[in-house]
Amino acid sequence: MNAVPLQRRRLCHGIALALLMPATAWSQVAPQDAGTSSSSTTETPQDAQDLQTVQVKGVRASLARSNDLKRDSATVQDSITALELGKFPDDNVADSLSHITGVSISRTAGGEGQKVSVRGLGPEYTLSTFNGRILATDGAGRDFAYDVLPADVISGADVVKGAEAVNLEGGIGGLVNLRSASPFDQPGQHGVVRVEGDRNTMSDLNGRKFSGVYSNTFADDTMGVMIGVVSARRKDRTDTAGNDGGWTRNPDPSDPSWGGNAWGGNIDLNDNGELDPDEYGLIAPGQFRVGSILEDKKRTAYSGKFEWRPSDSFKLTIDGLKTKLDSPQVGYQLSYYPLFSPGRWSNVTVQNGIVTGLTLDNPDPELRLNPELLNQTEYRVVDTALYGANAQWKVTDDFTVTGDVYRSTSKRHSGGQDSYVVLRMNQPNTTRIDLSSAGIPNVTTTLDDGRDLTTGLANGEFSSSDFNTHYNELAGDNIDDKINGGTLGGDLFIGAGHVDHLKFGVNLTDRKKSRDLINNTLSGGADYYSGDNAINVGDLGGNLISVYSLPNFMSGVNSSFPRSLLAFDVPAYEAALAAYNGTRPDGTAYDYANAAPEWNPLQSYRVTEKTTAFYVQADMSGDRWDGNLGVRVVKTDTTSQAWDAQITSITENGAFNYTATYAEPTAISQKSNYTYVLPSLNFVWHFTDDLQLRLGAAKTMARPSVEQLAPTSTTESVSWGEFTKVYSGNVNLKPYTAKQGDASLEWYFTEHSIANLAVFYKRIENQITTSWETGQDIGVGGITDADGNVVSPGPTLFNVMRPINGDYAKVHGIEAGLQHFWDNGFGFRAQYTRNWSESWVGDEKRPLEGIAPSVYSASLMYEKGPWDLGVTADHTDGFVTAVNVLGAGYNEKADPITWLTAHITYNINEMFTISLEGNNLLNDAQTTSINGNPLLLNSYYRYGRGYTLGVTMRF
Repeated sequence: MNAVPLQRRRLCHGIALALLMPATAWSQVAPQDAGTSSSSTTETPQDAQDLQTVQVKGVRASLARSNDLKRDSATVQDSITALELGKFPDDNVADSLSHITGVSISRTAGGEGQKVSVRGLGPEYTLSTFNGRILATDGAGRDFAYDVLPADVISGADVVKGAEAVNLEGGIGGLVNLRSASPFDQPGQHGVVRVEGDRNTMSDLNGRKFSGVYSNTFADDTMGVMIGVVSARRKDRTDTAGNDGGWTRNPDPSDPSWGGNAWGGNIDLNDNGELDPDEYGLIAPGQFRVGSILEDKKRTAYSGKFEWRPSDSFKLTIDGLKTKLDSPQVGYQLSYYPLFSPGRWSNVTVQNGIVTGLTLDNPDPELRLNPELLNQTEYRVVDTALYGANAQWKVTDDFTVTGDVYRSTSKRHSGGQDSYVVLRMNQPNTTRIDLSSAGIPNVTTTLDDGRDLTTGLANGEFSSSDFNTHYNELAGDNIDDKINGGTLGGDLFIGAGHVDHLKFGVNLTDRKKSRDLINNTLSGGADYYSGDNAINVGDLGGNLISVYSLPNFMSGVNSSFPRSLLAFDVPAYEAALAAYNGTRPDGTAYDYANAAPEWNPLQSYRVTEKTTAFYVQADMSGDRWDGNLGVRVVKTDTTSQAWDAQITSITENGAFNYTATYAEPTAISQKSNYTYVLPSLNFVWHFTDDLQLRLGAAKTMARPSVEQLAPTSTTESVSWGEFTKVYSGNVNLKPYTAKQGDASLEWYFTEHSIANLAVFYKRIENQITTSWETGQDIGVGGITDADGNVVSPGPTLFNVMRPINGDYAKVHGIEAGLQHFWDNGFGFRAQYTRNWSESWVGDEKRPLEGIAPSVYSASLMYEKGPWDLGVTADHTDGFVTAVNVLGAGYNEKADPITWLTAHITYNINEMFTISLEGNNLLNDAQTTSINGNPLLLNSYYRYGRGYTLGVTMRF
């Protein structure tokens, strides 16, 4: 395509450069050379200032800007831009990204978007950057938790699905680059102040937010500053239920992949001491719970940018971002353990190989059902920061040099501050459990003294004396993630032989991540007040237990179970335990220090990763085409340290209550390195000014999650009688690599409209999956009781779970999108992605975990005069989240979910705007189950509907 029609097209799309458009010469080059997409076009500063005189706000303008970014990109890319200064389309960046073709998100407590998946590939396949710089994370891996980042500090986001040599490596699914605004996007003085209040109709909880942005240019527009601040507090509630891996399944002689996991012995319905054919592979509930999580989320963020442009040939940018997320959670739950044991079950019903009903009425305290009161707290305080400097020097008219340096950090120190505290009911009772298609079982518990659990909880008939101390886990980890990075790049104008520019450079990254787990499970402290050493809670004194009635609790579930929860003050409970002066059954005094959390070396690690990448890329064009050809060479050196300790003995304290004794831990250090050559090719053929075909081919890579590089392990499940050793990883795990291809036909049939159809293919090598090895001798002897008598001679065989590199996986799919606006103000937008995936480990064919087979989004909009209205539905189809959880073919699946949002905005005048937004208007729940069977529910989360009212003032 020649330059004249292309420039005319850009001028008629001047709307796309209004306000926060980051594709001006100065604001785009720096992120590009720092390692983000080079796909956006560049204008001269005067061109940009002329175009920016057109100021259009709102959703329509945002989509138009995003449309232009996609149109002018060099590879397959979709984008979202701000509605106006300091205002992203959604309150959460992840929620906005979910509107993009092929993007789906996972949600955290309160329904807030947290992790991002692209083209069905999970968060571990996605690289997240901010202005081209890698974002440190507070989790154990690399996937970024978007809930730590308020949307108000972002001006745009690009989801780059193709590959270019100039872009940072690390994403097979895609690269998500978040962009901040520049004071030169709108020269002069500008500011926005926004106040919002929100309410959740399920929980009746309220929240508030204040945000402000100030921007100014001065010194004859050679200097500019922009500062922003966000302060928000939101209280939310999540109703939750599930089995948390509590399903049990008998062994099946025809299924060598499964050795059974029934803790109390194989499910023997006729009590003949052996498994009969009708009992082979029988599935039954082992544990389930129902309750609610309350969160008090406080979020602050400060951002700033200084730019100096003393001449047309030099620019210096210094910018920073600092956020703090303080979101403590407390969960109140009732928990049930109907595990099979001989003589424990009666009146059993079975349907299609699943125990769907049972009664527990044995008078033995160890064989009856003892409902448990569970309080779980999570202390999550995350400090995230990113500071950087970028300089661009146009050495000559044909040669430009760009340098970028940054430091990105994330810190979360919750070691020993999380709790998982269980009290066990000590009253004789009869309980009936029936599985329900609603997912949550019907539960009826009648105590021998005539009280009913459901009505008794509602009427306040239970007190501390009805419970004994049981499990008292105090845990939490300290995670520090520190990344230093730098880029030095050059851009040489060639202008000959169809080669326009030659880009080359080097990226250096040094990442150090550490995790220190602090808990009381390794020492047995979590079980210190359990079993024979349990204390009647009433003897601890104080009013520790209270009834907790929540509005609309589990209103979307038709099953019958207690709707009132018992709660207790965990700090007061811990203080009462510390002050208790009783005597243990063995004659020793209770010593709270023996239950205190301590450093757990077996799940702590240190990982250092140093990366050097060189790239060269030729940008080319012809009469009706343009594209690029490049190669990126990446060398990575990894060092990891962890600790291991051999189990020296196992003591059986009672049913489902064991204590493991460990030898002194020894350090394990491992080193690894690898080098990959990643070529890429992108080509765009312009049939007309409005119709183009985009082709791309590349080799890409995604590194293993950080915790998978450390040889940590855990055998904590021994404490409840499940003898499993779980390895988190080792340094020799290879990165995922993919050979991928894309083809996309794009028709921009009116100024702000597009119809596009794309196909993609990825062959992934070394995909990381999980192996499950049963009956392994890991060097553990027999099991003894508390008196030293042999309960089971050795060796004690363990199940072993570990991450491994699979052989390969294939993913291919299609994407389709349609967007159109009419002159009368109405518009619509629709996207659909469908993919097919499969993986192989040896000769076994498996589903590829974390891949949604289809994702689609549809929006209806109206924008005219002062009004802006819209409604959007985002749907994610069900997908496999874990394979072979109960043997081959028994997979955990996330069930389909549709998230419906809507907004109404009214511009009172040029200064003031009011808005009303609603989310999760269908009140959909997020669930997982075994093979999609509602009887085999694994997890259930309901967030409720939320509404936000906002007022904006501009100056």
